[in-house]
Amino acid sequence: MVNCEDVLHFLDTYLNSAQIPDMSHNGLQVEGTPRVGKIVFGVSASLALFRQAKEAGADMVLVHHGLLWGQEQAVTGLFKERVAFLLKNDINLVAYHLPLDKHPVVGHNACLIRALGAQREQPFGVYHGQTIGFCGVLPEPQTLDQVAQTLEAYCQTKAVRLPFGTNRIESVGIVSGGAYSMLPQAIEKHLDLYITGVLDEPAQEWCREGHINCLALGHYNSEKPGVLALMELIAKRFDVQTEFIDVPNPL
Repeated sequence: MVNCEDVLHFLDTYLNSAQIPDMSHNGLQVEGTPRVGKIVFGVSASLALFRQAKEAGADMVLVHHGLLWGQEQAVTGLFKERVAFLLKNDINLVAYHLPLDKHPVVGHNACLIRALGAQREQPFGVYHGQTIGFCGVLPEPQTLDQVAQTLEAYCQTKAVRLPFGTNRIESVGIVSGGAYSMLPQAIEKHLDLYITGVLDEPAQEWCREGHINCLALGHYNSEKPGVLALMELIAKRFDVQTEFIDVPNPL
């Protein structure tokens, strides 16, 4: 067992959350028990996750997508049900959004680009004034299918492919989640491949006209890597049990 405050202090410091402007409320969102013996990790706050966490004996749930998004909200409906469940069961809810997107070690994008073995990594992808992704160069040229297969296995998903660029992919840029609108930044940087979570209608013609390849891994599945990396770090740092609970989501 450890003090909840000790875990929160470590996370806030390690992820530098106070220095990263974000629409999400990063850190503790719902207060539960002050002592923590087990932490459940997941991608997104939901009743399905909370119920499984309770069954697993969790004192804390740590997610990437929390419940609080920078504005007051009436405690009614589905929001009330989620908050009430946590309070009734004395479970802490902790969330880190942009800090976990952009972290150079445990961030989703850092994990994804390392999974490809990319070299000469550098920050890439500006979102609301924050650079949250990474770009780099593959150790040797690959086809779109080869890159896709690597990331499909890593994220346990099936990627959507937009093959409108070179068949010899060397440079890649990655911004996980719902970052299809940052595709023009990859075109401006003359990257061979842009990788994100989900796409919307304009993406196909951006790729065709920009002569670039694109892969979409799914918002949820592209943002499992950072949560898993953070879980591994916490398990090494604190005397607590940890468990990742997958609530499968194809979107």
